[in-house]
Amino acid sequence: MNAVTGARPVEVRIGRFLTLALPVMAANITEPLIGIIDTAAIGQLGDVSLLGAVALSAVLFEFLFWGLGSLRMSTAGLTAQALGAGDDREIAIAIGRALLLALVIGGLLVILQKPIIIVAMMVFTPSAQVAEAAQTYIAIRIWSAPFALINYAILGSLVGQGRTGIGLFVQVAINLTKIALTILAVSILGGGIAGAAIATVIAECIGTSIGLIVSVRLGALRSNLTARELFQPTALGRMLAVNRDVAIRTCALLIAFIIFTAQGSKRGDVTLAANGVLYQLFLAAAYVLDGFATAAEQMCGQALGSGDARSFRQASRLSVGFSFVFGIVLSIVLFGTGALFIDMLTTNEIIRAEAYLYLPLAALTPFAGAAAFAYDGIYAGATWTRAMRNLMLIALTLFMLVIYTGSLFGAFGLWIAMLVFLATRGIGQGLFYNRLFAQSFATRA
Repeated sequence: MNAVTGARPVEVRIGRFLTLALPVMAANITEPLIGIIDTAAIGQLGDVSLLGAVALSAVLFEFLFWGLGSLRMSTAGLTAQALGAGDDREIAIAIGRALLLALVIGGLLVILQKPIIIVAMMVFTPSAQVAEAAQTYIAIRIWSAPFALINYAILGSLVGQGRTGIGLFVQVAINLTKIALTILAVSILGGGIAGAAIATVIAECIGTSIGLIVSVRLGALRSNLTARELFQPTALGRMLAVNRDVAIRTCALLIAFIIFTAQGSKRGDVTLAANGVLYQLFLAAAYVLDGFATAAEQMCGQALGSGDARSFRQASRLSVGFSFVFGIVLSIVLFGTGALFIDMLTTNEIIRAEAYLYLPLAALTPFAGAAAFAYDGIYAGATWTRAMRNLMLIALTLFMLVIYTGSLFGAFGLWIAMLVFLATRGIGQGLFYNRLFAQSFATRA
């Protein structure tokens, strides 16, 4: 029974769940292609230092942009809840606030680019050759920050409204443009690592233009929003708190990846490059699982907004079930085809041999992380962001203990720690689910 007057109850069916998930999955499949194309284009040059620079830079920008990708998750959750409550005006206000925040944070990243580069070099401690190439790439790509964050906000709004098909169009347009421009700049024009960075900046600008036009035409972005609405203290405070919690959670996630990469870097350029190649395998699987998480964001957020506890439970079960099934399938696929994937990404035989060694552990990452992806979507849609943050910090602490106590196992210890990290997150979220569910719907009864 719906407890909210004027609510739009969510229809929970497998067909609708897949209708929401599959477009996101399709869009996400093009996302790792960007890293793959960057890696492959640079990898074909046969220079270990350039490939290492791409791997290092990829992790840095994942830290910056994924950390601030809280804009996407928070906007999706708040928009879905407004949709469930039947409040169209609040949908427009949610994206308006998110766009303002994107501009402020993106501008700060551009201004602070030199300190960011200095800190990155201190953390990763790369060789001189890798450092020089990475600094070139970072100094150029950082200019895409405002546009990338605006695109996160727009995508979050589309997801929250259940318009994942349109979100697919916008995301694929951005990603295919990045891929085409990277091939042109690196492989055809010979622009090297600088060309790859310039291609990304241009593509993000194009994506922002498309996203803003789409949002205006859908009526989600309105010109008649007032400053009083956008800066209403209680609602603005809630949005900032949600973004803060998700940002801390995501930064903790990426700190784990940075530690993973830094520890690989300390074992030499070959291990750094090999782990970078295998990391692309993990990302490819992660983006598939993220489709189910995104569907859960929308359906759980709308169900909570309308006060529909039964639909919330049903959407949660669908998300967890699909994530586990696909996690198992993806692990089997990666184990069976990973060697071919490695050969596609680099012609360097030393890097290939190193990557083959760790492939069996890397292939287990989709299964180990299946529950974490499912519950991420549920928690984000319900805006249980404080719990997300705290559970992630606990998982990060355990990861660090495992990674440093397992140093005797070399790079194998790194992958073992990654598996423990992924599994711990999902287990923790599963244990806290019932308590948070009861608290949320008790206030709406």
